[in-house]
Amino acid sequence: MHDMDSIAAYIARDSEFHAAKQVERFFASVERLKTHPRMGRIVPEIGHASIREISVGNYRLIYHLKEEDLAEVLTVHHSARKFPFVRVLPNIRGVRRKR
Repeated sequence: MHDMDSIAAYIARDSEFHAAKQVERFFASVERLKTHPRMGRIVPEIGHASIREISVGNYRLIYHLKEEDLAEVLTVHHSARKFPFVRVLPNIRGVRRKR
């Protein structure tokens, strides 16, 4: 949630309307994950089947597929920025950076 709040605050500096729309897109994507948790692609920087992502505009919603029907959002990250290994990997046991 902190990631989404930060993104919304940044966008709202220019447009509260667009900030609200972006947050709606994030939540709509999370809702789709509830019924289709495997819909995202495997994050290429990690290369592990349980770490997946979906694109939401210019953002990557990165999540952990904890069970076949349970996904946990790890971070929402702007696609132009460096990959947030520090925010993704410490949360998942046994998953390492792809070499």
